[in-house]
Amino acid sequence: MKNLKLFLILAILCCVSPLSAQQDFIYVSDAGGFNIQPWQILRFDIDGSNPVTLVDNDFFVNNGLGWPQDIVFLENENAMLISCLVGNRITKHNATTGAYIEDFASVPGGPTRMKIGNDNLLYVIQWSNSDNQVLRFELDGTPLGPYTTVGVQQSIGLDWDSAGNMYVSSFVGDNVHQYDNSGNYIGVYVDSELVGPTNIWFDDNDHLFILNWNGSNIEEFDDTPTHVGPFAAGLPQVEGVDFLPNGNILVGNGGNASIDQFEPDGTSLGSLVPSGSGGLQQPNAVTIRQNVAGLEDAELNKVQVAPTMGNEFQIRTENAPLKSIEILSMDGKKIATLPISETVTWNASSYAEGIYFLVLTLENNRKGTRKIVVKR
Repeated sequence: MKNLKLFLILAILCCVSPLSAQQDFIYVSDAGGFNIQPWQILRFDIDGSNPVTLVDNDFFVNNGLGWPQDIVFLENENAMLISCLVGNRITKHNATTGAYIEDFASVPGGPTRMKIGNDNLLYVIQWSNSDNQVLRFELDGTPLGPYTTVGVQQSIGLDWDSAGNMYVSSFVGDNVHQYDNSGNYIGVYVDSELVGPTNIWFDDNDHLFILNWNGSNIEEFDDTPTHVGPFAAGLPQVEGVDFLPNGNILVGNGGNASIDQFEPDGTSLGSLVPSGSGGLQQPNAVTIRQNVAGLEDAELNKVQVAPTMGNEFQIRTENAPLKSIEILSMDGKKIATLPISETVTWNASSYAEGIYFLVLTLENNRKGTRKIVVKR
């Protein structure tokens, strides 16, 4: 009877059509009490609902990390990078589950913003008053050293204009610095109207927009750069910005512990993520991840697991072109590597009850994850 029940479950799973619908998510790094816990990485549905904690406070504390800053996705690996001031490290995590994969880089000056440039390199700015040059890394974590020779104290915003010139904001300097497209220092670009600038971005007309943390607004400058005026107001401790597919702007409102939405002309649409949702205290990065498949790859959709809760699990691969099958614990540690065959059994009787992740890697290095629960 037990085997018949398992067979029926597997038969039903095999008849289910693969998930093909794609979904957008909002990822938020929560700085909590800044250099004082709690800290977390949250994920919300694109309408601001359904908060999920992907990386919890225990992970940060247990690994000597904290005050999370930015989030960058490596989509070909289904991975995300998280920069942390406490611990001076960038860590790599599964972008779906939040499970820790490995340390990506050590950054002595305290990594804040990260962006992938047009050269497919990762640019990282630093918070320190001494170690504060712009660093570059290969996307596999290989350090390439400083990109700039002139540093910016407490750098907290990074972007490029249409000519490829790079700009870095200084929180303590109340200004924005300009570099050419080879990293050579040009000088201070903006030094008025700013009180604790954080994120910056350029629009298609090379207008510069600056999140003004202590000024509770977003300031706009044209390409000369002449101050145009406040673009949006009523934003105490504003930090973290990204753009919805319709062009609307999401920013972190630290004073209200919310994520607020604005139309492209700066008209306020109120809070998309309500105050305190998911335990949110101090939004730092606000990052939209677009076109995420419900399961990461059509080939991965072939792989079925039954049951998803229990003590013994059968994995049917349906001849998917798999490179590896691994079991990870909740803290991201690999605890087992399974053989690749049409049907694989994992007996979890020797492991503690709790949540585990089945990580599937295809021959093209695409990855997928299934959550399973070990329960006696």
